[in-house]
Amino acid sequence: MSALKKTISDQLKASMRAKEKSRVTVIRTIMSEFKKIEVDERIEVDDARVLAVLDKMLKQRKDSAQQFTDAGRLDLVEVEQAEMNIIREFLPQPLTEEETENLVKAAITETGATSMQQMGAVMAIVKPQVQGRADVSQVSKLVKKLLG
Repeated sequence: MSALKKTISDQLKASMRAKEKSRVTVIRTIMSEFKKIEVDERIEVDDARVLAVLDKMLKQRKDSAQQFTDAGRLDLVEVEQAEMNIIREFLPQPLTEEETENLVKAAITETGATSMQQMGAVMAIVKPQVQGRADVSQVSKLVKKLLG
């Protein structure tokens, strides 16, 4: 079992003991996503895959919160915010803008990219490094800016 998955599992148990109902629900949802991947793909999720799942779940909740905000459903926005806070607990420390830019510049240098046609090669190097630590869409915009 990956270290991050074990941590999440341990937090589930602790939350159950503390009778934190909403926290248990969110962590169970996370664990069910892992289980779904493991059953569908017949693999044991590693830390990189755990981060990818958490990143995806966080993005889904951000999108939902935005839609609820647009619809004026502030009660549901609060629920999404609470879930995002719980998911963020398991993600590593976010990268600063400067750190992200340095990673992108290093990837551009490593690939020798000079135009937008090589953006895929740059993103292939950068994406695993920023997974769970930065918004990939923002990183993509930065790559476009630096290559463009």
